[in-house]
Amino acid sequence: MTDDGRQMTDIRLRAFTLAESMVVIVVVSLLLAVAATNLKGVIIRNSFKSKVQGLVSAIEAASTAASQSSKRYEIIIDIPQQNYMLREISSSDLAEVLEEEIIAQEEFGSSCMVSYVLFDDGEFTNEDRAKFRASRMGWQNGGIIVLLDEEQQPWSIVIDRLSHIVNVQPGETQIIWPRSKDELPF
Repeated sequence: MTDDGRQMTDIRLRAFTLAESMVVIVVVSLLLAVAATNLKGVIIRNSFKSKVQGLVSAIEAASTAASQSSKRYEIIIDIPQQNYMLREISSSDLAEVLEEEIIAQEEFGSSCMVSYVLFDDGEFTNEDRAKFRASRMGWQNGGIIVLLDEEQQPWSIVIDRLSHIVNVQPGETQIIWPRSKDELPF
């Protein structure tokens, strides 16, 4: 083979190798894009779950701490600000939150939004603060906190004041209302 023939073969082999490399880079890029999209979905779902779990943990901590002491605790769900707070109530002025009372405070974020709160006494809010107070005797009120996930699907956190159980359920859970005020167990 002549030198010109060898050079042409070398050029063709190099060009073929460059083309193969480009195809491999494109395929790997596509796979990474698909993986990144799936990872983003997992992170968003976990973010919603972590926000809900954080709120449930705060509710359970308030109930447990109150039942084991003479102190009172409060969970404040601030719907306009889209955050919540766990505090130990230390003053007689329940409207004022002192800095030293705050135990935990968290924002819900874009993947988790509070839609409304419905208390078991019929009170409803979707524009204000909702307050769940716990003492040694249990919750002052039970109720449902309805949250929306990143796909605007509703989830309910149910606070049962009689059993002290906190449940998370998909959808908008309904409270079973008694037929008259005389049937109220509380």
